[in-house]
Amino acid sequence: MASSTPASARVRRNRWIAGGIAVAVLAAAAVTTGVLVTGGDADPEASASASATTPSPTPHRPSPVATPTPAPVPTFDRAARSIDDPDSIWVVVDKLRPLQPMDYAPGDLVSVPVPHTWEPMLRREASDAVVAMFAAARSEAGLALASNSAYRSYAAQQNVYVGDDELTARPGFSEHQTGLSIDIGPESGTCVLEVCFADTPEGKWLRDNAYRFGFLLRYPADKQPVTGYQFEPWHFRYIGVELAAEMRTTGVTTLEEFFGLPAAPAYQ
Repeated sequence: MASSTPASARVRRNRWIAGGIAVAVLAAAAVTTGVLVTGGDADPEASASASATTPSPTPHRPSPVATPTPAPVPTFDRAARSIDDPDSIWVVVDKLRPLQPMDYAPGDLVSVPVPHTWEPMLRREASDAVVAMFAAARSEAGLALASNSAYRSYAAQQNVYVGDDELTARPGFSEHQTGLSIDIGPESGTCVLEVCFADTPEGKWLRDNAYRFGFLLRYPADKQPVTGYQFEPWHFRYIGVELAAEMRTTGVTTLEEFFGLPAAPAYQ
C-alpha cells in the first residue's frame, strides 16, 4: 500500500501540470488574437464594439465634368445692308425695282485704270476690286482682260436702250447706272459682248474666280425667267466679297432669289 501512494501522487501531479499547460495555451491564444475565450465562444459585445470603432471606407465619386457650351454658329445677316438704297453695294435693280430716284448718279465715281474700249468709271470700291481682279487674272492665269462698258448715266442709257427689253435695260432700271457693274472681255477682242465669251479662257476664269473679288455674274444662262435678261457672261456686278462668297457657298446665283424677291421677267 505504501508503494502505491507515490504513484497516485504522480498521476495527480501530471494531471495538474497538463491542466495548467492547457490553460496557459488558451490564455496565450487569447492574447495573440485579441479575443477573450470563455468556454470556447467569443464575446459578441466585444466583437460589435471592435466593428463599431473601425471606420468603413468612403466610396470614391468622380468629380463632375462641366459640359462645354456649344459655340454659336455664325449666320449671314441678309439685312446688314440695304437692297433699296442706291448708295448701297447690295442695291437690287431689275425690271420691277427701278433706282430711286430714277436719275440717280453715284457720288464717288472714279476712272478705272485698266485696259478698255471706252474709258470706264465705277464707284471707288468697285474700281479697286476690278483692278485687283484684272491683275490676278494676269498673274495667276496669264490672261489679259479689258473693260467694254462700266458706268452709264440715265442720259447715256437712253441712248443705249433700243427697245429690246431682253437685251438692254430701260433708263432708271439699269445696273450700269449704279456704278457697280462692268462688262468685261478679252483684251484681244475675241467674243466681246457675245455669248461665246463664256467658252473663252477669260470667260471661264471670271466665272470661277470673280466672286473672290466681290463680283457676281449677274445674268446666268438658266435664270432669264428670274432676271428678265438673256445670258450675259460678260456682265459682272460688284456686291462685295462677303455677299459674293455667301452666294457662292449657298449656290444661289441671283440677287432676287438670295433676298427672296419676286422674279422680274418683265416690266409692269
